[in-house]
Amino acid sequence: MQKTLEKPKLYELPPLPYGYRDLAPYISEEQLRIHHTKHHQAYVNGANGIIEKLEKARKEGVDLDYKAVAKEMSFHLGGNALHSTFWENMAPAGKGGGGKPDNLLADAINRDFGGFERFKKEFTVTATSVEGSGWAALTYCTDSKRLGILQIEKHNVNFPAGFPFLMALDVWEHAYYLDYKNDRAKFVDAFWNIVNWPKVGEWFQSFV
Repeated sequence: MQKTLEKPKLYELPPLPYGYRDLAPYISEEQLRIHHTKHHQAYVNGANGIIEKLEKARKEGVDLDYKAVAKEMSFHLGGNALHSTFWENMAPAGKGGGGKPDNLLADAINRDFGGFERFKKEFTVTATSVEGSGWAALTYCTDSKRLGILQIEKHNVNFPAGFPFLMALDVWEHAYYLDYKNDRAKFVDAFWNIVNWPKVGEWFQSFV
């Protein structure tokens, strides 16, 4: 039987897998709530707005500045994808968050970085040294079968297409300014207390 296409749908803000208070003291309730409901929601709204604009233009047979539209769309979709990963790769400290990875992910980190502490150092330096706004991400190349750490400037510049995200850390100031002011390094240091290694390991095992 031939498959039928599902009806396209708009993007939705994904719910957090924990409460707004649950990542404290590393991320406060106010900081997390604003980041999720204002900043992430803005990327969802932006992507949906472009979809609606394109559908209207196609229906009316008019042209748009497609270069600008495509660039804006990649920005919003990149922001949505990265934030969705970011929320999932964190968990309350002591309740899935913090500690070290185990099983296959631990083996891969030892193989590719020479140990967890070396990996942590490289990821931390990558995150703190992003120029302007951006992200640090642990990725897995399904071609070379190797873990890697990438910087992602903004959301649509150096976006690593084809490299699955295993762990993403938002180092735009909107991710930490209420809690840490301009001290990005302090925020990155706090992040290690709430990394959801079971979830990161689950994602990794789905690719190997």
